[in-house]
Amino acid sequence: MILDPLPPAPLGDSLLAELTALYASNHEFHTLSGDFPDPKDIRPEQVAAALAEEWEQPGTDILLARSFGRLIGIAVTLAHHPDPADPDPWIGLLMVDASLHGQGHGRRLAGLVEDRLRDSGRTAVRLAVLANNPKALAFWTALGYEIIDDRRDLRLDRPCAVLRKELVTP
Repeated sequence: MILDPLPPAPLGDSLLAELTALYASNHEFHTLSGDFPDPKDIRPEQVAAALAEEWEQPGTDILLARSFGRLIGIAVTLAHHPDPADPDPWIGLLMVDASLHGQGHGRRLAGLVEDRLRDSGRTAVRLAVLANNPKALAFWTALGYEIIDDRRDLRLDRPCAVLRKELVTP
């Protein structure tokens, strides 16, 4: 698996089609999150708008995960949470093509994101899991993340569990 940063520039039609297919494959997650009006009909312009919104946050990296040339996942990281008291970077999104779930790609993608943060000198990472998403909570806790708080997300005021993991040198 290779991680490539997505530059904040206009997306080409081919890349936008790949990203739309990736997002659309995860309609179960989008049903829980409410991020798209119709999770079973996600449109390219909606994906482009969602990515543009991510890039509005300072310190955002959007990373594309490819395997054998195929887009299989995406990760969005934030260098800093909007709360200045929060010192850790955040994983804002980690999504793998739903047809590939259960094959270890999510674990590998999470590990590469952690390596990238560790290599930049960061010592821990946080993320939020929607309270109505027990599969995601099980995934992240299996990777060593621990629940440290319950709060509401900033964008849609949804209940979330906040998780944190120390990034120890392997």
